[in-house]
Amino acid sequence: MSELNRALVVAISSRALFDLQESHQIYETEGIAAYQAYQIAHEHIPLGTGPAFHLVTKLLNLNQGQSEPLVEVILLSRNSADTGLRVFNSIFHYQLNITRAVFTSGQTPYLYVPAFGAHLFLSADPRDVRQALQSGYAAATIISAPNAANVSPQLRIAFDGDAVLFSDEAERVYQTGSLSAFNDSEVISANLPLSSGPFKPVLAALAHIQSLFPAQDSPIRTALVTARSAPAHERVIKTLRAWNIRLDEALFLGGLNKSEFLRAFAADVFFDDHPLHIQAAKDHVTTGHVPHGILNE
Repeated sequence: MSELNRALVVAISSRALFDLQESHQIYETEGIAAYQAYQIAHEHIPLGTGPAFHLVTKLLNLNQGQSEPLVEVILLSRNSADTGLRVFNSIFHYQLNITRAVFTSGQTPYLYVPAFGAHLFLSADPRDVRQALQSGYAAATIISAPNAANVSPQLRIAFDGDAVLFSDEAERVYQTGSLSAFNDSEVISANLPLSSGPFKPVLAALAHIQSLFPAQDSPIRTALVTARSAPAHERVIKTLRAWNIRLDEALFLGGLNKSEFLRAFAADVFFDDHPLHIQAAKDHVTTGHVPHGILNE
């Protein structure tokens, strides 16, 4: 695949893709040598699916029938090449078209995100996610919901706004002032586009893929699910207009619990910076915590 033609590049950790809880527990309690021996002894036994497995499957399915792949998924793992063989064997078992991988033998793998030109890094390790975000890359700690897989072939991705798609500049006004001060500030700044948040490039890449299909036949559907309401809606709409980026749905919930709305949207994943929103949503849909902005300081 041409370096210049890659529409969306997603880097994923082995613990986000597969269920490594049992072997990780061995590592935590018995050490690296026991972990290595366990993985090598079980390297021909496929791992169970992890919190991002369903999402990755849907992402890779976007390539079906395409002359050039629209998505590439790359494995970034703290395993060594030796212990990582079980991960690769599991990839082959599930027939996932993942051919590029980095095994760092315990070191943080996020450093390879820019080398691959990845738009998004998904991991089960919050430390790696924070480091990636602090370096300016979209990243999330992925948490799967029980029985939350959306059986529709369409990929459905929901985003929070402030501190995710947008910067947290408006959120800071709310957190350090009041809802009234926030609304007043947003009305005054209605024609001033919000600065970019970490997930703007992800949304732009998804919008590019959508542009290749008739709107009614798009394999992707996106939604903004925000606690904002009128009059703070206008600045969001005008920001997306200024960016020339399309969103299929926009839900301005005015502080209502997002969980039922995410379930109604049938989100395959929901990205949010607010820990309380993640806790509320994670039992209904797969979530990606984005530890960015004032709420995560």
